Amino acid sequence: MTAELSVCIDAVLEDEPLPQALQTVARSGVRAFEFWMWWEKPLDELLTLRDQLDLTVAACCTKFVSLVDPAVRDDYLLGLQASIETAKRLACPTLISQVGDARPGVPRQVQRDCLVDGLRAAADILAGTDVTLAIEPLNELVDHPGYYLLRSDEAFQIVDEVNSPQVKVTFDIYHQQISEGNLIPNIQQNIDKIAHFHAAGQPGRHELNCGEIHYPAIWDAIQATDYDGYIGLEYWPKQDAESGIRRVVQEFQRGSISDA
Repeated sequence: MTAELSVCIDAVLEDEPLPQALQTVARSGVRAFEFWMWWEKPLDELLTLRDQLDLTVAACCTKFVSLVDPAVRDDYLLGLQASIETAKRLACPTLISQVGDARPGVPRQVQRDCLVDGLRAAADILAGTDVTLAIEPLNELVDHPGYYLLRSDEAFQIVDEVNSPQVKVTFDIYHQQISEGNLIPNIQQNIDKIAHFHAAGQPGRHELNCGEIHYPAIWDAIQATDYDGYIGLEYWPKQDAESGIRRVVQEFQRGSISDA
């Protein structure tokens, strides 16, 4: 198995009701979809549509509160337990997690230690399941001011400290282009720590052929590794969404995101 595409229906198809959104995914030639907050979704309907359309759930988010604040760690872990049960029901391999905003006045190392300890506790809960928790570094310059985890290099170091095969990273190509750049080396040198990708154009977070990120090279770089997970399309389209997804499918298969 090589890398496969997934469509984030809460972004690319946010204006379409669930049945129409999943039908659009299926018509577009993508076999997987993802979404954010499972607790806001009609799961029975989602499962029925998934099976009718022969789709796969690639990822969803865990319930989360801050992982850099020990006062709410128990709440995070309770939310994770519920999310794991849902992931098992959906046959969803990956739970995506943010880590929370930085705590003003608290040394960064203290917050990092708290994050590592929380993820070690999470790893104990994940053990014996087929579910991976993937923490997501984000950017603070455009979208998430005050967020704690900004760069993939720190995320990879944290994953190394946790030392669990079920705690990895969601590498959002859009966010990391803003936060650090150096995308291909960072991806290829750490591919064993990446559970999931997100993709969008930068600037603007629109279609992949809009902006400065050269996705043909990134596709080639990922496909040159042994990564066999999903690359989630998580952007807000400026043009017809279904046509845009179809173009990505065609160009992903031939390793080229053109400007056409």
